[in-house]
Amino acid sequence: MQRVSMSVDRVGVCVAIAVGVLSSRANAQDRSQSRSMVSSTQGIVASESVLASQVGARILEQGGNAIDAAIATNAMMGLVAPMNDGIGGDLFAIVYIAKTGKLYGLNASGWAPAKLTPEFLASKGLSSMPQRGIHSSTVPGAVNGWDLLRTKFGTKSFSELLAPSIAYAEAGFPVGEVVSVYWRDSRKDLEADAPTAKTYLPGGHLPASGELFRNPELAWSYRQIATGGVNAFYRGAIAKKILATSASHGGTMAAADLAEFAGEWVDPISTTYRGWTVYELPPNGQGIAALEMLNIMETFPLGSSGHNSVKTLHYMIEAKKLAYADMQRYDADPRFTKVPVAAMRSKSYAVERAKLIRADKATCNVDAGMPSVTDNGTTYLSVVDKAGNMVSFIQSNYSTVGFGSGIAVGGAGFVLHNRGGGFTLEKSSPNLLAGRKRPLHTIIPAFMEKGEQKIAFGIMGGWNQAQAHAQFVSNIVDFGMNVQGALDAPRFSKETFPGCDVNFESRIPEATRSALTAMGHEIVMRGDYSSTRMGSGQAVQRDAKSGVNFGASDPRKDGAAIAALLPTARGTPRK
Repeated sequence: MQRVSMSVDRVGVCVAIAVGVLSSRANAQDRSQSRSMVSSTQGIVASESVLASQVGARILEQGGNAIDAAIATNAMMGLVAPMNDGIGGDLFAIVYIAKTGKLYGLNASGWAPAKLTPEFLASKGLSSMPQRGIHSSTVPGAVNGWDLLRTKFGTKSFSELLAPSIAYAEAGFPVGEVVSVYWRDSRKDLEADAPTAKTYLPGGHLPASGELFRNPELAWSYRQIATGGVNAFYRGAIAKKILATSASHGGTMAAADLAEFAGEWVDPISTTYRGWTVYELPPNGQGIAALEMLNIMETFPLGSSGHNSVKTLHYMIEAKKLAYADMQRYDADPRFTKVPVAAMRSKSYAVERAKLIRADKATCNVDAGMPSVTDNGTTYLSVVDKAGNMVSFIQSNYSTVGFGSGIAVGGAGFVLHNRGGGFTLEKSSPNLLAGRKRPLHTIIPAFMEKGEQKIAFGIMGGWNQAQAHAQFVSNIVDFGMNVQGALDAPRFSKETFPGCDVNFESRIPEATRSALTAMGHEIVMRGDYSSTRMGSGQAVQRDAKSGVNFGASDPRKDGAAIAALLPTARGTPRK
């Protein structure tokens, strides 16, 4: 992979600001960081597509705020990376409003159709939760999430926000390099359903990298939303197409399942990590695992052990196992079961869990703990605007390879997600499938702050996400990296819950890998920058004291952090 060591400030001014512990320790002329942060006094949009980031930056230039830009960017992502995300999927967000200093959480994850039950699946001869097909699809929550965000915080109409995506859907866009690989790997799944093949294999042809792809059916859907709002999707013309598609595959989706769905505003949950406060969203997402993992990591002196050293990696991997065992045991839709959130994120509980970690040996199978404290209670993009408002925004179809459920809504230009695959049919599990219940969710946005420094960040990639969040936070706090360096740094990812297997990027030194292997870790080698296993992330940072914003984009994907241009006086041409 080519490395780029240059930064373009679209304001045209080089800004050199000391950011305390966030400043990179590496010499600018001899460093391992892939590129510099984007720095600007204006807003910044960081996404997995240069085109999508440009769309969001243009919304900021036209007077929109961070929330407006996030919606427009996400709409564009649904066009240019249709296997990753789109209006057939779910959405979560954390919004920071600079004027009040308040954080808001949004859970726009859809519920299972009322008739999608374990008994129904048993009648179809299914003894485990389907991971593909119509019975893996729950109500899509993304458009409802857009509406809640725009109504509460936005300044622009759906017509304005969706106009760029409509234009590109009709005119076409060059398929991205990484996206083209996912497209290629999904070919058999796309061919299995005629409407899906019609949309994503036009004329039976697989779009290649750099080739123009058009989606006029998605342009139609976006126009319905632009003129009819959220009702067009859940009660109007788009809803009719969703129901017709479900019925044609023997699905259970009914009109009431769509019409009665609503996302909800939730309070973010948090923990502290060596002086920083880190925020995630409460269940049914996996954010609680990131907080528990950080609490366990905090009991070890990682900063003095060295970045990605044998000790640091060992303690992190073992902390992941413990936190994920608890998540798998307790995490579910809190409307259906009591989730011990306060207990799972308590410092005292983390100390007890950390005692189970052996300093010299990997533990291949760990049990869930018994939290006893009383509980009172994947495309990622981030945006910061010039006023300091910030959005940490994640939205997903779930399975990248195979385009979610593998079923496109006939005539509507988008696929239905397979988020129902997050349920289980094990009767003892709090995550047992039930009608109108939300599944255990992988996608999570995050936010962290200390004093005047605020960072909206996220790293997508299935069950990789909570452990990747913890690694990102540690890179910032323990090892003094800036947001770009924290995204670039080599990562590990343990995809499974039991066992000692763990994925390593090959940039982690061989001597380190050998020492960890001797301790019992079963290392699976991946590429230098493995987006499939390690996910990819984006981050924006606000220095509230100076008013300067920073943006970073993961080199594991095709994206970029793009700054909005400085406004010019009316009638004065830009030079």
